[in-house]
Amino acid sequence: MQTIWFFDDVNLFRILCPHKMKAYKSDHDFDTYKKLDYIYFEEDSANKVYLIEKGKVKLGYYNENGDEIVKAILSKGELFGEKAILGDTMRDEFAQSVDNATSICPIGVTTMHDLMRDNQTFSFKVYKFIGLKFKKLERRLQLLLFKDAKTRLVEFLNELCIDYGYNCPNTGDKVIKHPYTQKDIASLIGTSRPTLNIILNELKSENYLDYNRKEIRIF
Repeated sequence: MQTIWFFDDVNLFRILCPHKMKAYKSDHDFDTYKKLDYIYFEEDSANKVYLIEKGKVKLGYYNENGDEIVKAILSKGELFGEKAILGDTMRDEFAQSVDNATSICPIGVTTMHDLMRDNQTFSFKVYKFIGLKFKKLERRLQLLLFKDAKTRLVEFLNELCIDYGYNCPNTGDKVIKHPYTQKDIASLIGTSRPTLNIILNELKSENYLDYNRKEIRIF
């Protein structure tokens, strides 16, 4: 399985969800999905963008050999399907629920354009988000193509430190409390779960980190 991974450094749900805006709240509902349910498929009409209220969503596509290519696994507060804002009319990826109780806030493209037209600050945040997302995707694609699995994992951990990490007040270690399983992490760095376990144990023996199911601690 090949993978391209990226993260968003802001909880967009707090600023974009129509539930937060009086003019749109009464006409807006959340959609719920179980594990493995699809939010949309490749070549579906692109007429909405989506915010994750809770749960996780996998984005990807299938190559010519029928292999699944995972582009990202997104969690609470993150946005996907945003190419519709830029004028794409057809999906070039699938979006699939990873959790048993994923809640999604769908926003029609027309509504998004209205919000962006009426609020310059809002519009700036949306375009800034899209620009940063593309830059991160490009940089991490280069890592995926040219770096070994251990280097990709270390780079991934650096990203987790930024997004989910804090300094332990007692030891000074960097503690990462993140939403990903080991299976998620293996997919996101383009390796197998057994290989991930080997690398994690190697880094542990080098006194670089310690880990359990709930957190990773960088020494």
